[in-house]
Amino acid sequence: MTDAAIPRAPRARLSIRRWSVLPGFGPALGFTVTYLSLIVLIPLAALFLKAAQMDLPAIWNILTNPRVLAAFRLTFMASAIAALVNVAFGLVIAWMLVRYRFWGRRIVDAVVDLPFALPTAVAGVALSSLMAKNGWVGSLFAPFGITIAYATPGIVIALIFVGLPFVVRTVQPILQDFEPELEEAAATLGADRWTTFIRVTLPALAPAMLTGFALAFARAIGEYGSVIFIAGNRPGLTEIVPLLIVIKLEEFDYRGASVIAVTALLISFTLLILINILQKRLGRHHERG
Repeated sequence: MTDAAIPRAPRARLSIRRWSVLPGFGPALGFTVTYLSLIVLIPLAALFLKAAQMDLPAIWNILTNPRVLAAFRLTFMASAIAALVNVAFGLVIAWMLVRYRFWGRRIVDAVVDLPFALPTAVAGVALSSLMAKNGWVGSLFAPFGITIAYATPGIVIALIFVGLPFVVRTVQPILQDFEPELEEAAATLGADRWTTFIRVTLPALAPAMLTGFALAFARAIGEYGSVIFIAGNRPGLTEIVPLLIVIKLEEFDYRGASVIAVTALLISFTLLILINILQKRLGRHHERG
């Protein structure tokens, strides 16, 4: 009998499954979709449906109202300025926490997270007390005719306060994983500190800095509690979009509030998408370089 005539047993299929604590992809995906639908998608859909009950001329009349335009202009301008300031100073703070060891470092690290834990209303009251004309900080600028509280500078300061942790906590882990040998290699090739930072360090940190900017910017657009105490809330001058939405709700103008909220949401979402695209391109460029 030849070997070809001997029946061979079918080969057993090897099935290797990756062990996981959670029940698997299917249940996890179902839970994720359900949770996001209940918390995010359904409320947003209700908001869009409420705004869609108005015709286009009525929506246009709401959005072109001088008071609404002034609120949008102030909110996005102050949010952008605050986010840019946070990117600059957040990078410095993250650099100090990662690259240096000093007494009180853990205290400084904990203070960075203080805006996360502190109620925004408390922050607004504290900032308005400091920045008012009779406050510790405001009294220093009052003789020069500079008003901080109840003006645009006070709004920017409040938004800087609430957005700073987002930049620091985004840049800090990237700095921790960054290899100092790259900076040392640049120094051995004759590059000075500024050239090394611009050519070596900054490209590696740019995607994280953009992410921090986007998070701080988005947080500032929706900030309400800390701003209303220091803004002065003067229509057309120091009135922000979240406050205008609350005023519309108090006037039982639910459709008008929905239109303003949807517009702010669409503008913010578009800006975040553009920032995300730019962040990915910077990341790919850094990997190729």
